[in-house]
Amino acid sequence: MTMPPQGWRKSSRPQQRTSCVEVGRINDGAAVRDTKNRSLGYFTTTSAQWQTFLDAVKTDRFS
Repeated sequence: MTMPPQGWRKSSRPQQRTSCVEVGRINDGAAVRDTKNRSLGYFTTTSAQWQTFLDAVKTDRFS
């Protein structure tokens, strides 16, 4: 059984705190949701997918 996301944390990256995401922990990865509209739910990633995304952000591949 998959546990529900826990330990939601708001992104520290955006300059404006009005439009950012929150990340929660799940069994083998991460859950991501919009802070403005949490009722829409969240999407999940595996640990490998999440690490690939983080590496891309840290190396400015989305600039």
